[in-house]
Amino acid sequence: MFWHKRKNNLVAHPTPWRENLFHIIFGIKSKEGKLFDRILIWIIVLSIVIVMLDSVSLVHETYPSLLVNLEWIFTFIFTVEFILRILSLKNPMSYVFSLYGFVDLMAIFPSFFSYFFPGFQSLLVIRTLRLLRIFRVFKLNQYMKEAEMLIDALRNSKNKISVFIFTVLSLAVIMGALMYLLEGEENGFTSIPKGMYWAIVTMTTVGYGDIAPKTIFGQILASLLMIMGYGIIAVPTGIFSNELVKISGKKQNEISCNRCELAQHDHDAVYCKRCGKKLATPR
Repeated sequence: MFWHKRKNNLVAHPTPWRENLFHIIFGIKSKEGKLFDRILIWIIVLSIVIVMLDSVSLVHETYPSLLVNLEWIFTFIFTVEFILRILSLKNPMSYVFSLYGFVDLMAIFPSFFSYFFPGFQSLLVIRTLRLLRIFRVFKLNQYMKEAEMLIDALRNSKNKISVFIFTVLSLAVIMGALMYLLEGEENGFTSIPKGMYWAIVTMTTVGYGDIAPKTIFGQILASLLMIMGYGIIAVPTGIFSNELVKISGKKQNEISCNRCELAQHDHDAVYCKRCGKKLATPR
């Protein structure tokens, strides 16, 4: 999809070098385009590693100049790349205000801002988002159907999960208030919100241990809440799994085109309504 949008953005009367530049930078089928994207991804990964190493005190104090120089080298590369992308397009603003354009731009700005405002360089981790380009390089679009199934399952189960979350929050308020009354401030339950915090930690079986009941009645209530916690954790998983099974069954019964992958066909369709290819009968 990204390629087709950019294909229409080519300069109206391209000079050879601009046309070649366009196909190298935005191309996903040519060898040059694939090589460019692979090199770019490795540069992005290395720049992210440098930012992470710079946050380690020992490394920062041992190699301060090296880290700074490497960061400016990466910033220079990304700046040149951004300019070349703009030069290869007929309408550069469509790229600048797109998702990729915004992320590419934000990968450059923190370095320049950190020159005037120390500390901004930590925002360079936003370059991680540039790894979205890996979907283009390795053609992971084929897995988008599976991603759509997960999104549909979440969408279909949102009402049930919302009711579940409301019930859990209500239970946390009740249990938190009871623990506040039973234990009191002398045992660490200084307020109802503090008791709610303990209830949520207990229900989710996290168990930090920073606050715990000391009285018999408090421990009995805590034991009941711990047992309930195992069942509470399983509820949203069951809701989501049920919706996922339903959607998966529907997808298997759909007639999909092997050429253009369009799945929205009538059950008695013989040919694809988009490309005209004969449809295979679903198993």
